[in-house]
Amino acid sequence: MKTVTILLAIVGLLLGTALVGYFGFGEVWHALLAVRWTGFLAIVLYHLAGIALLGLCWYVLSPRPAPLRAFVWGRLIRDSGSELLPLSQLGGFVMGARAAMLLGIGGAAATASTIVDVTLEVVGQLGYTALGLALLARLKPDDPLIGWIALGILAGLAAVASFIAVQRHALGRMENLVRRIAQRWSRSAAEEQQPLFLEIHEIYRRPGALYLGGLLHWAAWVASSVEAWLALHLMGAPLGIGAVIVIESLLYAIRSVAFAVPNAVGVQEGAYIMLGAAFGLTPETALALSLLKRARDLVIGVPALIAWQVLESRRLLTGLGRPAAMPSFTPAGGKAEGADT
Repeated sequence: MKTVTILLAIVGLLLGTALVGYFGFGEVWHALLAVRWTGFLAIVLYHLAGIALLGLCWYVLSPRPAPLRAFVWGRLIRDSGSELLPLSQLGGFVMGARAAMLLGIGGAAATASTIVDVTLEVVGQLGYTALGLALLARLKPDDPLIGWIALGILAGLAAVASFIAVQRHALGRMENLVRRIAQRWSRSAAEEQQPLFLEIHEIYRRPGALYLGGLLHWAAWVASSVEAWLALHLMGAPLGIGAVIVIESLLYAIRSVAFAVPNAVGVQEGAYIMLGAAFGLTPETALALSLLKRARDLVIGVPALIAWQVLESRRLLTGLGRPAAMPSFTPAGGKAEGADT
C-alpha cells in the first residue's frame, strides 16, 4: 500500500508541475505575486481561525470536561499531517488524536471523538456540497454537472447514514464480535477495545452536541470559501461569493473521491482549472490559487509538526513516558482511506 501511495504522489506531482508548465510558470508566478505578503499573512491568519473553529467542532463532542486547546492543537496536527506528509487521511486522524492526548485527553476519548467528529465533518461537507449545487443550479441552470452532483450527494448521504446507524445501533454487535475475536489472541487486547466503545456510546447519548457539531462543521466549510474569495480578489479576479462556493464545494467533493492521492497533488490543480473555467477564471489564476493554498499549508503545517515532535521528545526525555495507547480505529467518510502510515 505504501508503494501505491508513493507512486500516486509522484504521478500527481508530475501532473501538477506539467499543468503549471503548460499554462506558463511566469503567468502563475505573476498571479501569486499579486497577493503580496500582507495578503498572504491575512490568508494564513484566517485559516488559523478556521482551524480553531474546527477544533471547537471536535471539542463540543466531549462528554466530559476537557481543555479546548487540546482539540484545537489536535486539529492543527491532523490537518498538517494530512496536507503535508505522504500519508493516508487515516494517518492524519491518528496524528491528531495522538496530539490531543499529549494535552490531557485520554486515548479512548481522543479516538472515539475523532471517529464521530470525522463523521460529522463529512455530513457538514455534504451540506456544503448541497449548497454549492443549489447555487450552481441558480447561476448555471443548464450545467450537465447538476444531475451527477445530486446523485453523488444522495450516495454520500446513504453511506454516512449507514455508518451513523452502525455507530448508534449496531455498535453493541460490533463490540461483541471484536471482543470474541480479540479474546482468541489475548484477554488484554479485548479489554483495550471496551473503553473505545463506551466512549462512542457516551458521545451519542448527547444529541444536542451532535447537532451543534454538525452545524459548526457546515459553517466551517462555508467559511472556508471566504478564504478563497479573498485570495481571488487579491489576485485581481473578483468572483462573486456564490461562484466561489460552487467552485470550492465541488473541489473538495472531487478531493474526497480522489482520497487515494496523497495531498490531492495534481488532482486539486486540475479540478481548479476545470471548475474555474465555468466561471471565467483563467487557468493561470486557478493554478495560483491552488499553489497559494499549498504555500499556506507549508507555512502553518511545518512549524506545527516540528512543535509536535518537540513536545513528544520532551515528554519522553523528562521521563513522563508516552500517553496511553490508542485503540485502533477506522473512521469512515469521504476523506478516509486505508492506513499506510
